[in-house]
Amino acid sequence: MTVTAHCHHSPCNHSQKLDLVKLRDRFGPEAPAMADGIIPKLKCAKCGGKKVGLIYKPDASPNAYGKAKGS
Repeated sequence: MTVTAHCHHSPCNHSQKLDLVKLRDRFGPEAPAMADGIIPKLKCAKCGGKKVGLIYKPDASPNAYGKAKGS
């Protein structure tokens, strides 16, 4: 799974792939990873804006399902 944050401040429009391991370490393994739980904790690394959106992209490689199941 790849999660990318996008700044919605039009002059900025910065985007950045989130490091999910760092987020887990910072907020704990039980912290929600869905938009409603994580967006309030984010700000743009470029402009500092709080209007941030997320795009979730599953791993589409041929072995992704096996990795997710722990095989």
